[in-house]
Amino acid sequence: MHPFHHAANTPEKPAIIMADSGETLSYAALEARSNQAAQLYRALGLNRGDCIALFAVNELLYLPLCWGAQRAGLIFTCISTKLTAEEAGYIVQDCGAKLLIASAALAPVAAALPAVAHRYAIGGGIEGFAALEPALDAQPASRIADESAGRDMLYSSGTTGRPKGIIGPLPEGAIDQPDALTGLVMMLYGFGPDAVYLSPAPLYHAAPLRYCMAVHKTGGTVIVMRKFDPEAYLALIEKYRVTHSQCVPTMFVKMLKLPDDIRARADISSIRAIIHAAAPCPIEVKERMIDWFGPKIFEYYSATEGSGFTALNSAEWLAHKGSVGKALLGEIRVLDEEDNILPPGQTGRIYFHGGPKVAYHNDPARTAEVQGAHGSTFGDIGHVDEDGYLYLTDRASYMIISGGVNVYPQETEDALVMHPKVADVAVFGIPHETLGEAVHAVVQPRDWADAGPALEAELLDFARARLSPIKTPKRIDFDRELPRHDTGKLYKRLLKDRYWR
Repeated sequence: MHPFHHAANTPEKPAIIMADSGETLSYAALEARSNQAAQLYRALGLNRGDCIALFAVNELLYLPLCWGAQRAGLIFTCISTKLTAEEAGYIVQDCGAKLLIASAALAPVAAALPAVAHRYAIGGGIEGFAALEPALDAQPASRIADESAGRDMLYSSGTTGRPKGIIGPLPEGAIDQPDALTGLVMMLYGFGPDAVYLSPAPLYHAAPLRYCMAVHKTGGTVIVMRKFDPEAYLALIEKYRVTHSQCVPTMFVKMLKLPDDIRARADISSIRAIIHAAAPCPIEVKERMIDWFGPKIFEYYSATEGSGFTALNSAEWLAHKGSVGKALLGEIRVLDEEDNILPPGQTGRIYFHGGPKVAYHNDPARTAEVQGAHGSTFGDIGHVDEDGYLYLTDRASYMIISGGVNVYPQETEDALVMHPKVADVAVFGIPHETLGEAVHAVVQPRDWADAGPALEAELLDFARARLSPIKTPKRIDFDRELPRHDTGKLYKRLLKDRYWR
C-alpha cells in the first residue's frame, strides 16, 4: 500500500487538507510533490540510508517531504518545534543530517542550527537557507529510477533527559510493501479509503506522523490542524464529517471543560473512532468522553521505540477501568527490583518480551539500559490483572519516595485536574528535611486571577477529600503555563529542577 496507488485510482481525491486555510493537496498532487522531493534529494547527492532533518510547523508540504524521503530510501528525522537551538541542534548533529529543511516561521531558531551540507526554508526566507519551493518546482514530477523504502528516525521527547534517536533497520523490498502499523490500524480502527482523519497534534511526533502516513497508505483523507483548539476541533468534525482522529488526554480535558451549550450542539455523529495514547488518561475523563461520544473511544499503549503495543476498545475499558489494554505486540512481563516476574496484581517495572528490539542511535549505553533478558522497557511502572490487561501507575523516574513510602504522582494529578478551576497540573517530589521528598503540585489555573492562597486552600481540600494523606500535596504553587509537549507529555524535569537546584 502506498499513495502512488491512490494517485492512479483516485487522483482528484483530497489527500491532505489544512484545517485553518482549506488548502488541499489531491492524491495526484501528493504523488507529484513527493516525487519532486525525491528527485531533489537525489540531485543533492543523497542516497539510500542518508538522513534528512525536518524542523517545521504543520503545513501542506510536511507530509509530501516525508513521502519523498520514504520513496528515496532515506531516513527522515522530524524535530520538535518546541526545542531551543541548542536542543534541536544536538538532534541535527546526532542524526547526521545531510539536508535540513525548516519552516520560515521558525527562522530565529533555525538560523542558529548547525550548518549541514544543504539547508532549505519552507514558506519564506531564513538566513543561510535556500528557498525550497522553487527548488522543488524545478524537479521533474516523475518517479526516481532507484526507489527503495526509507523510514523515520524520531527522537524521544526528552521528558526525562536528553532526546534519544530511535532507529531500526531500513525496510527491504518495494516502497509499497505492507507494514505492521498499517495492518493494526485497519484491524483495530477500520482505516480505509473512506476514512477522514483529523490530526490535531504536531506532525513531528511519532503517532501523528505515522498515523497520517497510514491513512495515506489506505487511501483516506487527512485533515491537519496547525494547533489544537477544542471548539475548532469539534467544528471540524462536523464540517468534514470526520470518521477518525487521535487525541491525548489533555485534549479530552479541554473539550470537557467547554461550556455545556458548545458541547451539546457539536455534531459528532460521523465519528467511528477517537484514538488516544501518549499519556495516562484519568478514569473520570475517559468515562465522560465515552458518555459523550459513545463507545468510540479507543486506547493503546506504546512508544516511539515500538517494542510493545497494547490496545483496548470502550467496552473492554468499561470492564477494566483504568487499563491500557492487552498486549498485541510483545508479551507483558512485570518485574521486581531483582528482575523476578511478578504475578497479576503486583506492581513493578513493565517489560515487553519478544517484541522488536530497541536501538538508540549513537548510544549503546542507553540501549543497554532498556534491554534485558525479559525484553525492552519504556520506563513505566504498573501491573496486569488476571485477564492480562495492563494498568499503568506512572513512570519509574517520576516516583516520589516520601518517608520511605513510594508515591506515584499520576493519581494525584488525575484528582486535581478535574477541579473546575484547574487547566493543568504537575505533581512531583521536592526535597524535605525529614521525609526525604515531599509531594508537591504546580497548577496552571484556568483563570490566572484565581492564583493565590485561597485557591491553594480550595485545591488542597479537594485533594484531601479524594486522596490519602501521603498522596496529598504539602503545598501548591501556580504557574501561567506548564511545560507540556503538544503531544500531551509533561516536561516534569524542568519543573523539578527549579526546586532541586
